[in-house]
Amino acid sequence: MLKKIILIVISFSLPWLALADQLTLKENAPKTYVVKKGDTLWDISGIFLDQPWLWPKLWRLNPEINNPHLIYPGDELRLVFDEQGQPMLVKGKPELKWSPRVRTQLKDQNPVSTLPLSTIAPYIKYDSLFTEAQVEQLPYVLGSDRGHKSSIDGFKLYVKGDLELAKAYAIYQKGKPVIDPETNEMLGYQVILAGTGQALRAGNISDKEPSTLYVESSKREIRAGDVVVPVNEGQLLPSYFTMQAADDSLRGSIVQSSIDVREFGKLDVVMINRGQSHSVEPGDVFAIKRQSPGIVETKSGPQYLKDASGWHKLTNKDSDYKMPEEALGEMMVFKVYDRVSMALILKTEKPVRLADVVTAP
Repeated sequence: MLKKIILIVISFSLPWLALADQLTLKENAPKTYVVKKGDTLWDISGIFLDQPWLWPKLWRLNPEINNPHLIYPGDELRLVFDEQGQPMLVKGKPELKWSPRVRTQLKDQNPVSTLPLSTIAPYIKYDSLFTEAQVEQLPYVLGSDRGHKSSIDGFKLYVKGDLELAKAYAIYQKGKPVIDPETNEMLGYQVILAGTGQALRAGNISDKEPSTLYVESSKREIRAGDVVVPVNEGQLLPSYFTMQAADDSLRGSIVQSSIDVREFGKLDVVMINRGQSHSVEPGDVFAIKRQSPGIVETKSGPQYLKDASGWHKLTNKDSDYKMPEEALGEMMVFKVYDRVSMALILKTEKPVRLADVVTAP
């Protein structure tokens, strides 16, 4: 009997699973689209789908083809349907006849990236957070050849720590601690890029000889105590992330932003309290939500919890309502640390704030 019940449940579930796996096109989705310079995969996917993170299903990535995701400005994308009636995009031949010079220019362009590289590149190349243990172990600035309290371009810095001769380094200032609002645990320190430089001399810590670092570029005044970290100049910036909805089990909060303001919006970079240890990956898309203000009913009428007196809260414990979370927008993770991740806000209906909730979309 139990087996029959299980089989019945499975048979009813399968159509729903298949339906959930189907793509839903926008009503105004075009039959063809010519990729433009400045487009991102998120932009292109949003032209066809209400859920842009389902792009891999629309594009049908083929692992047997080298770089199957690459799309270039000038490429024509055609919307077609497979034998099951499911939509898919394929490359077509543009109807426009480009001149040889334009064809050469298009060929020399970089492929379309998942997110705008001009926005996320600095955060990928440089760090935004160090743990307390990292800060304690990293080489740091002792002073400069000029004897000033702060240093800028052209100064030579003396660094406590072994540096590799001729290697490029980034200089960071320790910022505010990043606190997990759920546990009150410190996740690390926000770090701010102060400048970059090149090692002129490798030191010897055992002999009390500091390393020497020449400041090639400064974004702010460099001071004693600023930490020094190698820059991976030769590392290619990852321009492509496989878009996917964040796992249903994931739920976190926005804990930091790239701009020191109360509210932020589209194309601003934020930090969330979920990272590699929570199985977050670059390309994960999260919904941004906000808890609606709590309400308690009193004898004088409904009141917001924040406005209600302590007496009203104490004497009306059973009359407070569990208000819903309302969707604000969407964001995509592009860099992952152990317990935090950096994400780019891609869509907002209202300004986003610190402590807003992030969940699977």
